[in-house]
Amino acid sequence: MIASTQTNHPLHGITGSSSEPQARLEAACSRLRTAGLRITQPRIAILSVLIGREQPISIEQIHAELNTKSCDLVTVYRCLSAFEDIGLVRRSFFHNGTSLYMLGDRKETAYHIVSKETQDIRELDPDSSAQLAAAIKIVEEKLKAAGYENVSHVVEFFAKSPEAVASRAPINVVIPEQV
Repeated sequence: MIASTQTNHPLHGITGSSSEPQARLEAACSRLRTAGLRITQPRIAILSVLIGREQPISIEQIHAELNTKSCDLVTVYRCLSAFEDIGLVRRSFFHNGTSLYMLGDRKETAYHIVSKETQDIRELDPDSSAQLAAAIKIVEEKLKAAGYENVSHVVEFFAKSPEAVASRAPINVVIPEQV
């Protein structure tokens, strides 16, 4: 029999508050259990990092935010692969091919704009996201009607940020007239 005060249980130390991060963690753990995956300390730690971020994050960034004793880099790779397989995380990409991950528990898919100069990631405005989601839904429905299954997509935008464009604006030099 396992005592309810077991200190090495993966959820030990997580408070029972009904805060949004806690609710998101509980929902993610429920999805893991439903998929037949165990709830482990490394998985909890990785999920906690993802829950704390509203922007996509690389595997290396996730690992850097973890307590060094939580898990190694290979474990982060394996966990994210398992999370992606069950649809718990969504993968996106930098224009250089780096994979980025974010928790896929939002009702609507978030689309992002990645700055080519700074790698800064910004979420697309709600109106544009809604229009894009509607267009993608039409395409996905057509694919499903044609017999395709497990249809998914990846959409990312890459651009020079307005700040980068403004900082490289030409300087107007006024040359005084010579007499």
